[in-house]
Amino acid sequence: MQGEISPYRPVPAHIVRPSYADSGKIVRWSEPRVKTPEIIERMRHAGHLGAEILRLAGEMVRPGITTDEIDAYVHQLTIDAGAYPSPLNYGGYRKSVCTSVNEVICHGIPDSRALLDGDIINLDVTAYIGGVHGDTNATFLVGDVDEASRDLVKVAEECMWKGIEAVRPDRPVSDIGKAIESHAKPHRYGVVRAFIGHGIGEQFHTDIQILHYYDSRANTIMRPGMTFTIEPMITLGTWQHRMWDDDWTAVTADGKRTAQFEHMILVTDDGFDVLTGGEGAVSPTAPWNR
Repeated sequence: MQGEISPYRPVPAHIVRPSYADSGKIVRWSEPRVKTPEIIERMRHAGHLGAEILRLAGEMVRPGITTDEIDAYVHQLTIDAGAYPSPLNYGGYRKSVCTSVNEVICHGIPDSRALLDGDIINLDVTAYIGGVHGDTNATFLVGDVDEASRDLVKVAEECMWKGIEAVRPDRPVSDIGKAIESHAKPHRYGVVRAFIGHGIGEQFHTDIQILHYYDSRANTIMRPGMTFTIEPMITLGTWQHRMWDDDWTAVTADGKRTAQFEHMILVTDDGFDVLTGGEGAVSPTAPWNR
């Protein structure tokens, strides 16, 4: 169900903007996959900020609140921190957070729709500060949610962590998708294929592609200093999707519910570091055990 979308929310002139902020045009360049220690520390700061904004936004989730009210809160939190809300005008996207409810897989646009008791909602937050992006998301329960949806949300987060735990230097990124799919399949859940994890840094999306299902052709080798997101979308039914006519909102083809979690990851010399973790991050059980 779609509601009314409110006007564009302005960003104060003193906030440093990414290149697309004014035009909406995404200009890509060849950004190194392996980041310098200085850029990694900036990304850690952006990641912790994104995690804190996500935590606070999640506390707003309740029956009766609109997704537009959540967007207004995320927008204000971000600019109060001296950051730019990365989704805003990225390729023309009109809001500062993605709010994906029930059957919406990703990129749901905040609007006048009020959340209902029993809904589930994914909030996808990204903050641009220090010239880099910090990207994270989580799925939250709205009031009294049925057991099947609670189980879906729980397993979706477990899938993300299985993918994260598969991160190792000198291994192909296909290990990540294999770990995620292997955890989802016994539950007979679908793993969305059309939307994937991505490289990140000074650009919101770089050329690293992280599939959440196994494909031997995903043979990029993980190297220390690489940064990317792991963000599996897990469904109660089919992994296939369709698009709404807004050209942003992706929903499950069968209308069944879907849940997603995301962290921004650094490949280290002996494994991984969660750049959107630390104090302020959404805890592993927070979305369904608040």
